[in-house]
Amino acid sequence: MTKVTVLVSVYHAEQWLQQCLDSLVSQTLTDIQVVCVDDASTDGSLAILNDYALRDSRFEVIRLATNGGQAHARNVALMHAKGEYTCFLDADDWLAPDALQLMVEAFDEQTDCVLLDLVRCHEAHEEHYPMPSFDRLSGKEAFQLSLTWQIHGVYGVRTSLHQRYPYDESCRSFSDDNTTRIHYLCSRQVRCCRGTYYYRQHAASVTHQVSVRRFDYLRANESMRRQLLEQHVDEESIVVYENHRWLNLVDVYMFYHVHGPQLTGEERQYGLQELHRVWSAIDRKALNKKTIAKFGYRPCRWWCLFRLQEWLYFSLRGLLGKNY
Repeated sequence: MTKVTVLVSVYHAEQWLQQCLDSLVSQTLTDIQVVCVDDASTDGSLAILNDYALRDSRFEVIRLATNGGQAHARNVALMHAKGEYTCFLDADDWLAPDALQLMVEAFDEQTDCVLLDLVRCHEAHEEHYPMPSFDRLSGKEAFQLSLTWQIHGVYGVRTSLHQRYPYDESCRSFSDDNTTRIHYLCSRQVRCCRGTYYYRQHAASVTHQVSVRRFDYLRANESMRRQLLEQHVDEESIVVYENHRWLNLVDVYMFYHVHGPQLTGEERQYGLQELHRVWSAIDRKALNKKTIAKFGYRPCRWWCLFRLQEWLYFSLRGLLGKNY
C-alpha cells in the first residue's frame, strides 16, 4: 500500500502551481500518490498538471468539466486515494521537503490525525499559527479546540477515516472545514509533528474576496451544527459552538456593512436575508455573558434593533479604521 495520498484541488492556480508541485516532487518520503483535480480551470493550470504527470508516475490528473468548488474537487480526488494516510495541499501552498516524512513518523497505532506545523506566508513576512503546546490530544479534546480554531485544520488522517467522512459539500465555500472537526471528533488520538505546511496569504483567496459567497459561511456553520447533533456530541460542545456561530454572524454582518456597496442589489438582499435567518435561528439561551456583553454583539429582541446596533457599531469602528 502507498504510504500517503496527497489531494491537490486546482482552480486558476498557474501562478503558484509549480512551487506547490515541486514541493511534492522533492519530498524525502517518496512513497506517495498525488491526485490532482483540475476544477475546470481556464488558465494554464491543466497543462502544468499534465506536464508533471508525464514526468512523474506518482502524479495523477483528473479534469472536471464544470467547476464544483474545492470540497467537491477534493472528494473526487479522495475516491482515488490508495495511501494509508491522506492529506491535502492547496494549489497555492507548499510543503517543506521533510513534511510528509515527519507526519508519517508521528502516526502510531492509536493516532488517527497528525497536525502539521502551519506557517502563514504574507508578502512581507511569515508567522507560525499559534496553538497550545501538546503532544497528544484525545479526539474530543482536539474537536473542542477546533471549534474556535485554537488548533488549525492542516493535517494528515487515516484514509479509512477520511473516506468514511468525506468533505462536506453543503456549500461552495467554507463547509469543507466542518470535515476537519468531524475527523478530530472521531479520532482516538490526535498528535502534531514538525513537518511544515506553508500557507500562502493573498487577496485571491476566497476568504479575502468581496463576493456573495462570503455568506456561505453562515450556512457552513449551520451544517456543522447539524453534524454535531447527528454525532450526539455533549451539550457543552454544542453551547461552545453556538457562541462561536454568533461571533461569526457578527463578523459576516461586518462584511455586509463594509462591502455591501460592492455587491449587486440582488446579492445584498440575499445577504441580508441570510443574516436575518441565522439571527432568528441561533439559540439565545446558549449565548454566554462574555459573548454578548459587548455593544455590537447583543442579540436584541427585534431584528430592526439588531440592525441599528450593527450599523452604529460598524460605523464607529469604520471611523477608527478598525473594519476590514
